[in-house]
Parts: sequence; C-alpha cells; structure tokens
Amino acid sequence: MRFGQQLKQSLNRDWVFNYIDYEGLKATLRAPRAWDHKTEQSFIEQLEGELDKVYTFQKVKAEEIIRRIAASEKEVTDVVGKVDSNTLAPGEESPSEEDFELLEEDLSDIIADVHDLAKFTQLNYTGFQKIIKKHDKVTGLALKPVFATRLKQKPFYQDNYDAYVVKLSKLYDTVRTRGNPVKGDSSAGGKQQNFVRQTTKYWVHPDNVLELKLIILKHLPVLVFNASKAFLEDDTAISSIYFDNTDTWELYEGRLKKTEGAEAIRIRWYGDMSTETAFIERKTHREDWTGEESVKARFKLKEKNVNAYLRGELTPEQIFEKERREQKRPEKDIASDEQLAREIQYRVLTRKLGPVTRSFYHRTAFQLPGDARVRISLDTELAMTREDNLDGRQRAGDNWRRMDIGVDWPFKQLPKEDVELFPYAVLEVKLQTQAGQEPPQWIRELTSSHLVEAVPKFSKYIHGTSTLQPKRINLLPYWTPQMHVDIRKPVSHKFGIERPGASNDISSSGNLDDDSDDEDAGLPPARNGSQDDEDLKRLRDARDIQEQNELDRRRDYGTIDNGDAPNALDVEERISAQRLYDSDHPIYDSDSDDEDELEVARQKGGWQYHFLVARHKAKALSSTVLNGLVAVLPRPRATDVGEGGFQLGVPSWKQPGEVKHFKAPKGKRIHVPVRVEPKVQLATERTFLSWLEFSILLGSIAATLLNFGDSLALAAAWAFTIIAVCALLYSVGLYLWRVNMIKKRRAVTYHDKVGPTLLCLGLFAAVAVSFGFRLGVGGWNGGLKG
Repeated sequence: MRFGQQLKQSLNRDWVFNYIDYEGLKATLRAPRAWDHKTEQSFIEQLEGELDKVYTFQKVKAEEIIRRIAASEKEVTDVVGKVDSNTLAPGEESPSEEDFELLEEDLSDIIADVHDLAKFTQLNYTGFQKIIKKHDKVTGLALKPVFATRLKQKPFYQDNYDAYVVKLSKLYDTVRTRGNPVKGDSSAGGKQQNFVRQTTKYWVHPDNVLELKLIILKHLPVLVFNASKAFLEDDTAISSIYFDNTDTWELYEGRLKKTEGAEAIRIRWYGDMSTETAFIERKTHREDWTGEESVKARFKLKEKNVNAYLRGELTPEQIFEKERREQKRPEKDIASDEQLAREIQYRVLTRKLGPVTRSFYHRTAFQLPGDARVRISLDTELAMTREDNLDGRQRAGDNWRRMDIGVDWPFKQLPKEDVELFPYAVLEVKLQTQAGQEPPQWIRELTSSHLVEAVPKFSKYIHGTSTLQPKRINLLPYWTPQMHVDIRKPVSHKFGIERPGASNDISSSGNLDDDSDDEDAGLPPARNGSQDDEDLKRLRDARDIQEQNELDRRRDYGTIDNGDAPNALDVEERISAQRLYDSDHPIYDSDSDDEDELEVARQKGGWQYHFLVARHKAKALSSTVLNGLVAVLPRPRATDVGEGGFQLGVPSWKQPGEVKHFKAPKGKRIHVPVRVEPKVQLATERTFLSWLEFSILLGSIAATLLNFGDSLALAAAWAFTIIAVCALLYSVGLYLWRVNMIKKRRAVTYHDKVGPTLLCLGLFAAVAVSFGFRLGVGGWNGGLKG
C-alpha cells in the first residue's frame, strides 16, 4: 500500500489537521517550474511549518495524556477506597458496578489515545522521511542530512510510552478486578500437575509493539517485581552470555537440531553492568516422546566470583558454604543448586566452553502474580554481540564478559561485525491449560492476528551466533531466509484497540511502500461527511465477508484448524497452498549439496571431479527423459484457472518478489526442524520387514515353480527370483537411507512413490509373460494334435 493512501486510511479524524500535509508537500515538488534557490527555500519553510505543527501537537497531547492518567488514578483510588464499608462516611454508599464500568470506559479511552498518539508519531515520522527522500530524488539536492538535524531538535518521535503502559496496566487491573487485584509472589512458577504446558514464539514488527502491549494489558497486568520502586527502563534490561566450544560448536548444533538432551549454558543478569548478582543457567531440551519437559535450572552467584568459578578455582561447596551456615533455605534446595553448579562447572572445564554470544533486550512481562497459567513476555530492542576472541581481538579477554558495553543500546561504539540488531520484537506466550482445555479466547485471537508472525522454536542464541560467525557456522536456522521478508500483514477484522462505543477498529498496520510519482493514479478523490462513512462501512463489511469466505475455503482444504481465527497467510502457508506440478519438495533447498560438492571437487580436480560431473549430467539427462515421458503419456490433467490456482477468483497470496523455494547461501545449509519420534523409526523398521516378508514369499513361489520341471516353469522361477532379489536389495537400501535421514533429522520426502509401483509392474509382467507363454504353448500343442 502506498504511503499516501495508508496515511488517509490510518489518521484519527479528530486530529486530521495536525498531521503532516503530505499531499501539499508532494504537490509542491510536482509543480512544473524550475527548481532554484528561491523555490528550495520556500519548500524548506513549508516543511519547517509542518514539523512545528506536528511537534507542538504531539507535545501538547502527551502532556494531556499524562494529566488524564493522573486524574484517573485519583478517581480509581477514591472509588476503590469506598469498597471497604468500614471506610465509608455516614450516609455514603459503596461504589456500584456502574461506577467501575465508567472508570473502565475512561481508561479504555486513554488507552486508545495512547495508541493513536503512537500511531500519529509513527505516521508523521515516516511521512517526513518519505517526503525528504522524494525531494532529494526530484530536485537532485541533498536535504536529508540537514533536515535530520532539525528532527533531532524537535524529536516528536522519541517519546517513550512504556511508563504509560505500566501505569495504565496497574489502574486497569485494579478496575477490572473491582479493587481486588491478584496478589502473590511475582516469580512464582507453576507446580500444578495434569497441566499441558505450551510455549510459542512470535515476531512483532516495531510498528505494532505498543498496540500489542495495550491490547495485552487489558487482560493481564504488567508484571512488576518491585512495586515500591519507580519505573526505570534500565530495570527491564536483560543480558545473557552464552557459552560454547568454538572448535566444535556442539551446544549451538545441539540446540539448533533439538537433539534429545541438548544443553544451553549461559550467565544472565538483570539491569545494568553494576549489578552484583549473576545467574548461572542451564537449559536442557527434552523430546516430547520422552514424557519429560524441557528444563531450565539456575543458581545465583556473586558477579565477582564468576571468573573463579569458571576456571574451577571456586568449588560449588565453597559457593553454598555460607548459605548452609545461615540455614535460610531448606537443605534439599541448597543440595540441588550445588549439584547443578557442579555439573555446569564440569561441563565448562571438560568441554572447553567459553563465552561466544551476548543477547540484550528490554522485557515487558504480563502475568497475574503467583499464577503461571498465562504468561506473556515481549522483548524489544533485541541485540546480539560477539564475546569471543577468535579473530585475535580481545573483546572479553580473560574476563567472562566484555566491559565496553552495558545497557546503551544500540551499542554504536561497536564495529558493525560485532553487533546484530534484530529488526523485530519477540513475543513469547506460555500457557498452562488443563488437559483437553482450550486456551483463552483472547489469546487465540491475539496469536492469529495481523500483529504477530509465528516463528516456532526461535532462539536468540542461535540467531546471534549464526549471524555473527558467518565464517564458522555453516548450518543455519530455518528462519534465516525470512529475515528479508516483510512480516506485516493486512489488518484482521474486528481486532485491535477500540474506543468505548466505537464500531470500527482503530488498529492500522500495513506495508508502507515507497511512493512513486503515479501512486495515486486511478484512485477516486477522497470525500468527506456521511457518504464517506457509509462507503467505508460497506468496504469493511465486504472485507469481513471475503475474509470469512477465505477462512471457510482454507478450512475445506485443510490448511488451518477449525479453531483458528482469520489471519493472512505467512510465506510458508502461501507457498504450500500453491500448485506444485512436478515436486513436493520441502520449502528449503539446502539439503541438496550437489552444487557445493561439485564446486569443491572442481577446485581439487582429479577423478572425483570427473565422476561427479558424469553423475550430475546423468541425473539431469534422466530427469529430462522422465519429464518428457510424463508429458507424453496420457493422464488426467487439471484445468488451468490462471495464476491463482484453485483460488477461483480469490486474490493471489503470492506477493511480488516471493519465490517458491528458499535457497541457502553458498556453502551453507539451512536446518529445517523435523520432529522425530520413536514411532518414526519403528515405522521404518516395520516397512522393511514387510518388504522382507514379501521377498521371501516371492522366493517361495519361485522354488515351487521349479518343481514343474519344464523350461517355461524354470524361466518363470528365474523371473520371480530376480524380482525377489531386487525387492530385497531395494528395501535394504531404502531402509538404510531412511535411517540415515532420520538420524540427521532431514526434511525429506520419506514416503516411497517409486518402489511399490515398480514392484507391481514387475510382478504383472512376470505373471503375464508366464500365463501368455503357457496359454500359447498349450494352444499350439492342441493345434498340432488336431
């Protein structure tokens, strides 16, 4: 969607005259006249006027929101104070349900204002950037560096809304619970039994972060560990140092492949670098079929003792000696932590683990205190940095972490190759539901909305290490090709921030494409008043009907579950829904290393290179012949209904520039996650045994035919024997190949489309020839006798 159109659709009607006059500025640039110094000065004055207007409105509106929050806080305190009948004055009544509903409505209106103001700043900042870009392109003059200074002097786009979120969360939770918010240990975890625990991860575009927070706080309060302390952004900072063996990268590969028992060892701290406490953590992956859950265990250690612990100079017994004397915790818990410290120290020393990657982010957690059934965390300003000394640069030196960075994101002091700034926020949803129970409806709506992009098993450590070590890491995570795909989607209907009593959603997200000079060609002029409202209502109704029809169609084709809410398809879903005439390959092509293998062999030369060239050409020739035969042979063919395939008039899901397969970079492979359970291995064994049984049966038939004694029976016996031996050899090869692929957890086509067909054809040919000769010989002999 073009930005001019996006701006028209997304603006708040009450603030319409306070937005950047994007069309007016664009009209000035398009005016057919010579662009001289006077024209340039006039355009700059017009641009300055727009900047002053936007900056002034944003500042005034932000101050108004602060005053409204303060006023609402006073009202909430007064109403909640009257809940207790003992505090009521004579003749004073307890607050009614209507009083709380009015407070909730007022807070919802403030939340909508915060959302609108954030969207206001986002749209205007984008508008200024795009109009400057258009100016430089049209006039050939470089205004961008100069105007960047003006933007910094009036930074309307740098307001931090996190403090608003925390305050509104507390007030809304108080009103929602009618003055009785849930209290308890903020760090309490779930120890309930018979619960199904599920963790899913999503990417969130920066444009949608604040809207997501405002939606969540209406259902879950922001989790504050120290309510008596004023909110500081640095308190939400979390840093982790991940360890690995830089020769084998065994922990990286284990976590990437999700092998049973794979570990991640890290040291984490909260806040800035001055914190005195570090947490030594170990995460252990458990496969679902084991019946066990993946475990994260950790213990506390003074920061000054970390280096001694990692070198083995400080033993686990010494770490917990003081705690044992004070007896502030049960001996069982201390012994458990001591055992964990012993195991981690042993692994660090024996496996030669050292610091390799740091992750940094600010976390906003949403959870009812003491209730772990629903826990949501949103990590923003995510960055990964190098901590190793592999290239000779002393980043951390002999210390366990580098000291030249802290919480000063985006770490501008570091060279580009030392830092990876992740472009999205990461949402993690942890659910504990009773077996057979559905997650809350609002969670299902949220996770299927346009605001998030599901990325199962996403790992900050895996992404950071694979990105920061391009010369040492050749096995990449499956989401690597998606990093350059825009994850923003069309707005889901009837989902987003709504004002009380409003019928239309305020939420607006979209891909703000670059403008072109003919971006508005063919668009009808905008209209004001009731007619525009009616047209907008009809368009939204039509969109809702179309989305519902699309949802029903996807259910019919089995691309979603019945419980899913309407949602635009992601790249994988769009690709899988396309017609694939000649293959059912996995999405990623990295498992085929023929080209890389051929290139390596070419550099070495010799007989191996010539062998690979011959094999490559033979494979290409056989593929060409097979495709030719398939094209020639008569068979049922699908009716071509155009680019949309079976969509039959529904707009194509495939977006410009989208390809059917993602290709791994040269010399790299993309690991596609494959879930391997024991029953997969057992099914492979059962299939092999079935082939073996069938081969023995054919051999028995061949042995029986030998008893007939004539030459025809002998030929038939030979035919069945050859088929039995071929089937046996084929099944052995297929079994070994499947076992190898399962062991490597490769995403390949495991079902056998060729073997059963060839076997049936061979048996049919052998039986047909045998019967044909038998009947032919019998008929000929009968003719002679006659």
